[in-house]
Amino acid sequence: MIQCKDCEYFETGPDGHKIFKCDPFSNIKEPECIAKWQLIRLDMLVASYQNMLKMQGKMVPLQDKIMKYVQKEIDDMEESDGWKIEDEPEDNDI
Repeated sequence: MIQCKDCEYFETGPDGHKIFKCDPFSNIKEPECIAKWQLIRLDMLVASYQNMLKMQGKMVPLQDKIMKYVQKEIDDMEESDGWKIEDEPEDNDI
């Protein structure tokens, strides 16, 4: 099994970033390359998910404020419409 660093489809960027130019549908050298490619993609997927969770975590305080404001507005509306619904005693003795 060849190492990625020895493959012709692997490059190292000027900042040390690893660049994989292999494509599992056209230019894979060995079957192990597909497993490595899957691990790389899975790692990218996990990193994206973690970034999404971090952004959602930043939104929590804003969502809490919005929910409190909406609940206050609903309570105010119910309170202001309270005069429409009066508790009338029922007269069933007719």
